[in-house]
Order: sequence, then C-alpha cells, then structure tokens
Amino acid sequence: MTHDTDADVCVIGAGIAGVTTAYLLAMEGRSVVLIDDGTPGCGQTGVTTAHLSAEIDDGYTEIVRLHGVDGARLACDSHQAAITRIETICTQEGIDADFHRVSGYLFLSPEHGEQILHEEMAAAQRAGLEVEQLRHAPVNGFNSGPCLHFPRQGQFHPLKYLNGLIEAFTRSGGRVYGGVRATTVTGGKLALVETAPGPRIRSTAVVVATNVPFVDVFAIHTKQAPYYTYVIGARIPPDAVTPALYWDTHDPYHYVRVQRTSNAALGGDNDDVVDVLIVGGEDHKTAQASDTEERFGALEQWMRERFPSAAAVEFRWSGQVMETQDGLGFIGRNPLDADNVYVATGDSGMGMTHGTIAGMLICDLIQGRNNPWAELYDPSRIRVGAAGEFLKENLNVAAQYTSYITPGEVSSLDEITPATGAIVREGARKVAVFRDEAGEIHKVSAVCTHLGCIVGWNKAASTWDCPCHGSRFDAYGRVLNGPASKDLEKIASHSEDRANEHVQK
Repeated sequence: MTHDTDADVCVIGAGIAGVTTAYLLAMEGRSVVLIDDGTPGCGQTGVTTAHLSAEIDDGYTEIVRLHGVDGARLACDSHQAAITRIETICTQEGIDADFHRVSGYLFLSPEHGEQILHEEMAAAQRAGLEVEQLRHAPVNGFNSGPCLHFPRQGQFHPLKYLNGLIEAFTRSGGRVYGGVRATTVTGGKLALVETAPGPRIRSTAVVVATNVPFVDVFAIHTKQAPYYTYVIGARIPPDAVTPALYWDTHDPYHYVRVQRTSNAALGGDNDDVVDVLIVGGEDHKTAQASDTEERFGALEQWMRERFPSAAAVEFRWSGQVMETQDGLGFIGRNPLDADNVYVATGDSGMGMTHGTIAGMLICDLIQGRNNPWAELYDPSRIRVGAAGEFLKENLNVAAQYTSYITPGEVSSLDEITPATGAIVREGARKVAVFRDEAGEIHKVSAVCTHLGCIVGWNKAASTWDCPCHGSRFDAYGRVLNGPASKDLEKIASHSEDRANEHVQK
C-alpha cells in the first residue's frame, strides 16, 4: 500500500473474523479494503485446532446461568449458523478446506461424576442443541466412558479456508494489503485509519478484527483475560481413531481431533494417507507460567493414557485465547467510540465460530439490518452474574503490577542462552533481554506499551507476552498482537553486556 485510498469499509485484521467480514460485505457490493500487519492467518487463526462446535466451551450450564435460557438459545443458534455458513461458503466458492461434519463427545475427567453430564445435557437441550448421553462413544481407538454426544459438529483446515475466502474476496473486487499496520482509527462521518507505512484509508465504517482491539483502553479489556494453550500432534494409523471432536470436563479441559492428510504434506516422499491426532490443553494465564516443557510433557502423557495408537510427537505449537467474563465474544460497535467503528474480540476458545459469527453480525449492522444476536454479543453489555469473574480477573491484573519491585530472573546475562529471553533488573527499571542465535544481546523495555504491565518471555512462541491484557511482541520487541499499538522501547546494548555483566537480582 503506497498511497491514500478510499473504501466503503476498512477491515483491520486478516484472521477468520476480519476475512469473513470483508468477504460477506464484498458479496453485498460494498467496496472493502482489508489490511493486516502480517500475512492473512499469521495470528491466532493460523494456530487454531479448528474445532467447529455449537457446544460452547464454558458449557450451557454456565451460559444459561449468565445469559438466561433465551440468551443460551441465541448463542446456540449463532454457533450452529456459523458452522453452516462455513459449510455453505466452502460449497459455493469451491474451497477445498477439508470441511467435514463430525460428532462431538464430551467425556468425564477422572475427578468428575456423571452428574456434571446430566446437568450439561439438560442445559444444552434447553438451549436447543441436539444432545444425548451415552455409556461410551461408539468410536475406534478411544474408550471414552460415559459421555455426551453432539451430532453434526464440524472441523476444517483453517488456512485452506482462509486462503479460499481471500481469493473469493479479491475476485469480487476486494483489496488486500499485507504488511500494513494500522496505528490509529478515528471514527465519525468519514472514518480515518492511519497506518505505520504512512498512507491513510478513508471509509464510512471501520472493523477492528485484530483478535484484541487496539482502539480500546478500558471498556473491553477489563472484561476479558488472555490465556495460553498448548497443542501437540502425533501420527496414528489411518482410521485408528474415529474422526470426531473430543473434549473432557477437566478445568482447563483437554481437546482432541483427527486431521487426515498425506505423507507428502508432512514432508514425506509419497502421497500415502496419514492421520494426525491433534491434542490440546494445559492452559494458563498468559505470561504467568514458565514451565513450558512440563506442560507439553503433561499433554503427551495425557494423550498416551487415552490414545494408545499415537506414535511419537512430531508437532507442537501454542496459541492465545481471550476469555471473556461471560463466555461469549464481544462483537459489534466499539464502546465509547463513534457509531461506525466496530470490533470483534473475545473468542473464548471458540475462535472459528465466533469469528464467523462476527462476520455475519457486523455485516448486518453495517448494512442496517436487524440481527437477533446483536444484543447478546454487544461489547457494551454487562452481565450481573459475571461480576465474580470480572473481580477475579481484574484483581489478577492488579497483582501483575507488583512485578515492578521484584528481582530480575537472572543474575548474569551469561545465563541467557541463544534464542531465549529473560527479564533483568537494571537499577530501577525492568529490561527484556533476548540473546539471538549468534549470541547477540538485544534489549527492550519490559514495560508493555498498553497499560504498563511487565511482559514475560514465552518460550513456546519466542515472544514477549503481557500478563494483563494479552499484548504480544516478538523477540526484538515489535508488537504482534494488541491491545498495544506500539513496539517495546529499545534500550541500547553496550559491549560490556556481552561479557560477564552482572545485573541486580
């Protein structure tokens, strides 16, 4: 993008929410510009395990408590509609995204009795979701024990789907610009988006779909919290485990599915069919745990106890989930902003369906149509029943500021090995120090540029993560994920840093 441009709508963020919104608006004849500071799908959409479920992560027992039966019915309807919309788009646009309808099975964690299944089944039925209780799932390769069965859920390959959507979007006249970071959004009669490269975008509406919005300081960020989750993948013999969505009642829960691919797609020398068992879990608050290897190890042990056909773990990755205080996403007009600035955030572990719901809902709002889900997902909403969760998470955020007075993590920079980072204390300030593969030291301020929390090193992703509101920065301090919109402040490294410089601990 080299010059100023105009459009009916500017969408910021090329993940599932942003691309779906841009595509649906383009299908209605709107002129749309889609920008992203990286490449499409480079954020959380690219690391999702892509479960498509209408059984919400928090469970309908909790959704009914917080939103009432009517709200639960709307939530169920919206997630079912999102799965159907993905299926329809794949068919209409000829997108080979490995979409399949599969069953979902919720099974017991050892610490729980069957009563938890009885309660969840009753709540799901009240919400209008088809469900039955079984003595065990009728599947190969896994002995579930008592479980709930949710028929006609779904799974797909998120990046194949995203690429297909973008092709359809551009065929319809949509414009996509990668490597363009939006820095400010000003709403009003004619909204203005300013970008780091310099060019500006003028539009009648702006959609901020950056996983976490950078245009809001308090109104949304105090109502959601960042959590980190881990995933491993292991080959299994074809058909050794029945393709389905599996998850347990543990807190945090484990989640499993099967992805069929080819040996060549995994780097092999033939096109033999290969099944990969994808297993996730071991969640924790972002930047509030440093036991990465132990969590990957616990995940593998859990997998081997339940899926004996799994071979060696070949793949592992991680991702961030924004958990809202009431289990549903924040989708609609940005609070305390102009009426033509919209946001989509708060995936709550349901990123693929919440992102699709966002596209459908925001498209209706921009087109001036009524949508029955608008109030349920309104970012300004307050649910009285969620007050306890709101207080707990914000006390946790307040506690993170005490890290200003704590020691550093290492007593010498020599303790920081290549390709890793650590927080050190230099006098009164905290510094985030990264040593690259060549042994070069890189220093940035450890103070998050959003609201000043001290970031922490994420070994699984090689990023600096904020424990308060989920901002993420690469190893050199460049912002990757909002709400921060600025990089971490650079600090000059002196030659003595490469020697045995000792820092205060």
